[in-house]
Amino acid sequence: MFDPFFIKQLKSPLQKLAWRIDAIGIRANQITFLGFVVGLMSLPALYYQAYGLALLCIVINRLMDGLDGAVARLQGPTDLGGYLDITLDFIFYSGVVFGFVLANPEANAVAAAFLIFAFMGTGSSFLAFAIMAEKRKIERLEYGNKSLYFLGGLTEGAETIVFLVLICLLPNYFVELAYVFGLMCWVTTVTRIYAAYKTLK
Repeated sequence: MFDPFFIKQLKSPLQKLAWRIDAIGIRANQITFLGFVVGLMSLPALYYQAYGLALLCIVINRLMDGLDGAVARLQGPTDLGGYLDITLDFIFYSGVVFGFVLANPEANAVAAAFLIFAFMGTGSSFLAFAIMAEKRKIERLEYGNKSLYFLGGLTEGAETIVFLVLICLLPNYFVELAYVFGLMCWVTTVTRIYAAYKTLK
């Protein structure tokens, strides 16, 4: 929902940093992989209930996720880059939720399962429409030069980042936050399916 706003605000600083990174020969996919590895380090941190460390890993992952796109736009977006970006993002998001199960299985397991169930809805409705949009040459220019068509919704990247930050800052409220965010994800899924139906029928 807020992604277009934040993309505009972050475009300039990311672009400046991307120029420097490109100048020393670092490739966009290398940033993607490194960010993913750092993001997955949140799992052992969550297992040991080191929520501050987990939050740091999450923030670094999200910063590198924005940076790899900026570097890719300089070097030329590739199908492989777009594929890795979205695939590793979904693994990372679900991994953080799983990390809270590791932290407290008895309290968090059912809420985490519900949220990952909801992620399946947002992910599949997003990616399935991206395939159809590519086939029909549909574009959303406000999202810039992306490898995949971005179908909006109530819960997008910005909202997911806020959620991940909140559950690290308020781990004792993981269950409540997970159910609320899961319901928001299902609203997103339903509205995406409706929008796809109206567009593709």
